[in-house]
Amino acid sequence: MATQASTTTTAREPDGALLGQIEVHSIDWIPDPERHGKVWQQTMLWFLGNFQYFTIPIGFVGPSLGLSLGWSILAGTLGIGFGTLFMAFHATQGPVFGLPQMIQTRAQLGYRGVVVALFAVLFTYMAFNVADQVLMSTGLHGAFGWNANLVAAATAVLAALLAIFGYDWVHRVFRFLLVISFPCYAIISIAILIGHAGGAAPHHSGGFVFAAFMAQFSVAAAYNITYAPYVSDYSRYMPRQTSPRGIITAVFFGASGSAVWLIALGAWLATRLNVSDGLVGLQLVGDKVAAPLGSITAVLSATALLATMGMNAYGGMLTVLTGIDSFKKIKTSRAWRAITILGLAVLWYLIGISISNSTSAVLAVLDSLTLMLYLLVPWTALNLVDFFFVRHGHYAITDIFRPNGLYGAWGWRGLTAYFVGFACEIPFMVLPSIGGFTFTGPIPAHLTNGVDYSWVVGLLVSGLVYLLLSRSLDLTAEQSAIEASERDLRALDVAAEAAADEAR
Repeated sequence: MATQASTTTTAREPDGALLGQIEVHSIDWIPDPERHGKVWQQTMLWFLGNFQYFTIPIGFVGPSLGLSLGWSILAGTLGIGFGTLFMAFHATQGPVFGLPQMIQTRAQLGYRGVVVALFAVLFTYMAFNVADQVLMSTGLHGAFGWNANLVAAATAVLAALLAIFGYDWVHRVFRFLLVISFPCYAIISIAILIGHAGGAAPHHSGGFVFAAFMAQFSVAAAYNITYAPYVSDYSRYMPRQTSPRGIITAVFFGASGSAVWLIALGAWLATRLNVSDGLVGLQLVGDKVAAPLGSITAVLSATALLATMGMNAYGGMLTVLTGIDSFKKIKTSRAWRAITILGLAVLWYLIGISISNSTSAVLAVLDSLTLMLYLLVPWTALNLVDFFFVRHGHYAITDIFRPNGLYGAWGWRGLTAYFVGFACEIPFMVLPSIGGFTFTGPIPAHLTNGVDYSWVVGLLVSGLVYLLLSRSLDLTAEQSAIEASERDLRALDVAAEAAADEAR
């Protein structure tokens, strides 16, 4: 069987060798003997994923549009809950497939058709890392006087190194940073609740503005829906027998808990301290509680942001390699992984240093969240419909690596559902200014008071169209391919176990 699932050696260097700890796998299948991890680790990973100061400005959106503190927190909470629900359901796919999320998507869009989704996903990874680098360099320069150019270079190098070492190191670093940063945020938040963090209610505290409420809701929902392409990348090493309900719950409460917390903190900083920079706000309120608590929290939050950049770089690598492999078969290796990650790091570094204003970088990415939502929502809808309602988690995994296999080179059902869903979004769009371009569709301009419902339309239409088109699928005929795939994978498990024994 000449498939990507079998092209990567499982032999590793001794545990004591640093280079031996670099992850071997990338877009290939993870054999059962190499599966590991606990469900609770997913909670810690995704909690820290949002437990950094880039999340705080999400809470600035409502107050900037006239929404009160309470309504901003409620809108942010509901938006995060909605967006995280879709993100969490993707987590069940990792243990089932043992594959990265975008490789799985070949089952819906086809071996080559997957490039449609890859464009949206790579845009998401790179946009976040550009903004994160600018936030780190300018924020730490403003707070501590550190050289912004050196910080930018250091963040690119460190994030790339974390991504190169890969899956296990990302989990370890995230758990460590969560343990040391959680107490700082907890002290600051308790001080705010009991009135010892300063701040004062404004004379005009705002109120309920429906358009502002929906804007805050949509940005919060987009923030975690953009994590949907990440999730299986970080659950694909989990054992096959991992409880679907358990991993959905773990990811949901991890990713939503920290996001709701820091969005609420951001709304408080915006309405009570009138700050417009998350890092400065953290430093200000923390030092008022007990100096140098604010400075320590700011550094830890920046470090967490650096770790998230590593996560983005890792996902970007998987996306690029999937795209290359879709047109020219490659043999995965540590060298391919490292070269791809370093190339991405150079790219986001060069783009980042060309942006000198941190506020404009944050606003650009917050605005870009809307575009990310437009592009990702049709994909997440059809992907989840296929997994839960059409194929019920049963796939011929080895055929995913064959352009002439069961799923074909171009999955016309998935591609049709994607483009129909996206096209139906257009009349409902309210696209903010991105690079000087803005667009408002005819429906919000005349009927919905400027509220953007396009992503809801894309979600419903893509999911429904894919479900209807899939009624013509002969799932019974797929069963023989699935059984053949399972036999091949069992053989690979045996080979992986033998290689591991030899390495020991």
